[in-house]
Amino acid sequence: MLSGTTTGTPSPVLTARGLTLAYDDRVVVESLDIDVPDRELTVIVGPNACGKSTLLKALARTLTPTAGTVSLDGRPIRSYRSKAVARRVAMLPQTPVAPAGITVRDLVSRGRYPHQDLWHPMSADDRAAVDAALEQTSTAELADRSVDELSGGQRQRVWIAMVLAQQTDVVLLDEPTTFLDIAHQYDVLELAASLHAAGRTVVAVLHDLNQAARYATHLVAMDRGRIVAQGPPAGVLTADLVERVFGLACVVVPDPETGTPLVVPRAGAAAAARSAARGADGTGGRAASTVRGDAESATVREAD
Repeated sequence: MLSGTTTGTPSPVLTARGLTLAYDDRVVVESLDIDVPDRELTVIVGPNACGKSTLLKALARTLTPTAGTVSLDGRPIRSYRSKAVARRVAMLPQTPVAPAGITVRDLVSRGRYPHQDLWHPMSADDRAAVDAALEQTSTAELADRSVDELSGGQRQRVWIAMVLAQQTDVVLLDEPTTFLDIAHQYDVLELAASLHAAGRTVVAVLHDLNQAARYATHLVAMDRGRIVAQGPPAGVLTADLVERVFGLACVVVPDPETGTPLVVPRAGAAAAARSAARGADGTGGRAASTVRGDAESATVREAD
């Protein structure tokens, strides 16, 4: 069984059972079970330092579990060769670092590495995939520029282009809207939706609950290293869950544009949450946990 509240979903392509994840001796995710539904757009939400990004790393095989197993197509992901995984699963990490002086086109071309070998460098198909990824992310005009020269938002779009050039069935996106202005945030989310519509399995970590509700077909809510609810957004994103998990009093109404859940904070709710956090004794209550999570996220950013 999955952790938390569940509803019927398509067959999973990625699964985890009994998953425990840690950095040194600090456990971030503990005894977690999850099925990532095939050909769905899954969005993972939760407060800072709850384990969202850490879970995504384990699903991408970039973090080795302390306990438990991640499986791809029913087979332990650790049993695959690295290139075989990279031909199936692409991941945009939270804070990627580009080699100094590399051009945009060369960076995006690195997404083709899993499809190449020593005797077959860039082919016509590889170049076509790179060109298509640049066009999809509106970065074609930047192709010959150094990545070092770009703004944060431009760099983020280039990294997304590299992931698209990889042409995998499964795409994992860790906070893909980071550094982007509001228009480009929605461009990226529309792109994720188009990948889903084309039959790919997409998993994204997002902080904006309303964006998550609008674009997800399957929503996963995490808190303190565990899944507390999952399923269609309308069944997951309730006022009770938002207050219980995020410590924010709110009402949830239909989005007038899409009909999906829209979280509207109650007047003064943020100030009340901060006040409760300051007054908490650190041993109980959601507010105290939130303060600890914020402090941890400042030092272990990628563990959220």
